[in-house]
Amino acid sequence: MLNKFKVSLVTLTVLFSVSAWADFPQGYPADYQKTVDGAKKEGKVVIYSTTDTKAAGPLIQGFEATYPGVKVEYNDMNSTELYNRYISEQAAGGTSGDVVWSSSMDTALKLATDYAEEYASPEQKQLPKWAVWKNKAYGTTYEPVVFIYNKRLIPAGDVPDSHVALAKLIASQTDKFKRKVTTYDIEKSGLGFMLSVQDFKADPDYFKKLADIAKGGLTVQSSTGTMMERVSSGENLIGFNILGSYAEARAKTDPTLGISYPKDYTLVLSRVSFISKETANSNAAKLWLDYVLSEKGQSILANQADIPSIRNDIEGKNDIDGMTKMLGNALKPIPVDETLLEYLQQKKRLDYIKQWREASAK
Repeated sequence: MLNKFKVSLVTLTVLFSVSAWADFPQGYPADYQKTVDGAKKEGKVVIYSTTDTKAAGPLIQGFEATYPGVKVEYNDMNSTELYNRYISEQAAGGTSGDVVWSSSMDTALKLATDYAEEYASPEQKQLPKWAVWKNKAYGTTYEPVVFIYNKRLIPAGDVPDSHVALAKLIASQTDKFKRKVTTYDIEKSGLGFMLSVQDFKADPDYFKKLADIAKGGLTVQSSTGTMMERVSSGENLIGFNILGSYAEARAKTDPTLGISYPKDYTLVLSRVSFISKETANSNAAKLWLDYVLSEKGQSILANQADIPSIRNDIEGKNDIDGMTKMLGNALKPIPVDETLLEYLQQKKRLDYIKQWREASAK
């Protein structure tokens, strides 16, 4: 009888192990359960993010359902606030975010160079090579940058489908567009600065076009939400360098908001994430990063949060394959690499802002 009990106990142990592994995607390391167990002991993961809490909500719910007992403390900030807060906390040696997740790719990579823990996510084989930097910083999304416009006030025939068309439209109707064009304030928004620099790198005539776009005067903002609200209300007529993911989500319930994908080139942003070296919740941070990059997490982003997936195996059209079918060679993904850091050098940054201000004031 005792032997039968021992056999049954062994059988149950094996069954439990199989069941515990059943939720892990193929290719995960053999000891990944230790990471899960460690995360449950930690009990939480602290996220510093620029992704709206509302957009991140389905992802947070999915993570907490997958890993009961590991709570997500989610801190939603704009890119400049996130950078300054994280730097200050690291310098003070106090508690800070376990994971950074930022749309401002350049400042996120700058933080990663000094503060990221090296971690080879088992999901990285599903990502484009340009989206992984030294097993420290990971691109997590694939988001085209778009124009938005007020459908009631901009005739369909006037909707610009390229940066050239945008500049010509505004320069030819300066009275109509006087103080009616909006974009990021590149001094207050890290994301806005980064996108402007990427425009400059993609287009040798960028500052000339910017001067034409600004002929009626620009209205600059520090958040995408504010720009969409102003365009939808008619306070502004058109906006450029807008995150397409947020615009598409809003357009589903706002019939006034129109979206145009530029055909000359469409920048593609990928929100950069990394795990902090100095963290009390290292295991939970790894779980979160892997979950965000996993097929399950990416499916939630693509199909529930309207944020395009950086993978190409997600059901539906909201992933790399879907975007490629729609925009083809116009897509210009911004790589997660050292080229992002060039214009963060103080003198170069200040010189660039000065040049931008001069062009946008014309």
